[in-house]
Amino acid sequence: MAYTCKNCGAVANEPGHLCNPCNDKAKCSFCGAPEVDALHICKDKLAEMKFQCGGCGRVAMEKDHLCKPSPIPG
Repeated sequence: MAYTCKNCGAVANEPGHLCNPCNDKAKCSFCGAPEVDALHICKDKLAEMKFQCGGCGRVAMEKDHLCKPSPIPG
């Protein structure tokens, strides 16, 4: 969870590193979806993904970006 300083806009993982922390909910910078986590994938981006990693589950457009790529059916 990221914290943002209400005064200067700095961002940190811990509130103690900011002068006036605010516990913000993560928001996707691409699609604007509120309260996303690290596994969030935008619907428009997901439509472009061609491969999924059999090891960690990540998705990518190119198989060279994954350690155990397998084609996504469809």
